[in-house]
Amino acid sequence: MNARAGRLEIRDLVKRYGADGAAAVDGIDLTVDSGEFLTLLGPSGSGKTTTLNMIAGFVQPSAGSIHLNGVDLTELQPHKRGFGMVFQNYALFPHMTVFDNVAYPLRQRKLDKAGIRRLVLDILGRFGMAGMEHRRPAQLSGGQQQRVALARALVFSPSVLLLDEPLGALDRKLRQSLQAELKKLHQDVGLTFVFVTHDQDEAMFLSDRIAVFNEGRIDRVGRPAELYDDPGTLFVANFLGEANTFAGRSVDAQTYAWNGEKWRTTTGARPDEAVLVVRPERVRVFGPDEVPAGWNSVGAVVTDVSRLGPSSRIDLALPDGTTGAAVLPSTDAVRVRVGDDVRAAWDVPSQAFVVERAA
Repeated sequence: MNARAGRLEIRDLVKRYGADGAAAVDGIDLTVDSGEFLTLLGPSGSGKTTTLNMIAGFVQPSAGSIHLNGVDLTELQPHKRGFGMVFQNYALFPHMTVFDNVAYPLRQRKLDKAGIRRLVLDILGRFGMAGMEHRRPAQLSGGQQQRVALARALVFSPSVLLLDEPLGALDRKLRQSLQAELKKLHQDVGLTFVFVTHDQDEAMFLSDRIAVFNEGRIDRVGRPAELYDDPGTLFVANFLGEANTFAGRSVDAQTYAWNGEKWRTTTGARPDEAVLVVRPERVRVFGPDEVPAGWNSVGAVVTDVSRLGPSSRIDLALPDGTTGAAVLPSTDAVRVRVGDDVRAAWDVPSQAFVVERAA
């Protein structure tokens, strides 16, 4: 852990627009540990960017507080908080060279010219931008501009780096490449990163923990694998990956009932009004009489088969009129045809989970 890494504590944070306006952010409680990579994940309008802007100081909270290493920052101006900030649109000065863009926060802090030159050239080299210091932003690719924006945000060694969908404007291949670079950068510098995205795969790849936002509140916070395997609510289950959902009821801690079927579960007692969730990659497709003993299964009709490289997606029509899916190795999917009557099945106890219906 980097000794400079800051610990953020956000308590009862609220943001309302207008005297009687609905809360864009409604009672956020969140701690970001020193050196942690925490992602604020959610759909558009869920409050994640507003929360980040309140942390940065660009938006004043209606209520609540923000502390850094025990110091209350809530009333401080943005430039006094000492945070690095990276935006989706890069926010580079178009009339300045790469060198001057990166040097800007150092000049604001009154460093001497020799120190500025050393720090700027060092960090440009780290980001693979050596020799480009005299170019202007318009002469750079999107990926290069984003590297300059990151360099500028980190050159003065902030305790916290805030990132507002910084890779959102990039094409898929470049975005994946920069995700890997960003993950390695976090490991190398050891600072606290707070990252905003609506991309579930990006959040799963980058984060130590994820805070899932839903209508101005945090639905759940946890490590990526924890949230994926036990999301806790239907909203998190549907937002963080794809899910087959069966809206039935928990009979008891070991039995779930749906549409005349009874399945074994080991998820513990849940509310009677519950939803059983199975991820498509955990579903297998069998002939009507081929389901292995002890597996849960449901009758279905194959409506589509799509090849996805090494895997294939099988779309299914379920007996209650809803739809489902299975993702199989393509070598297993060759025997499945549109129109087949099949049993969609999953092993127990580890392949399904029950969540509360209300998200």
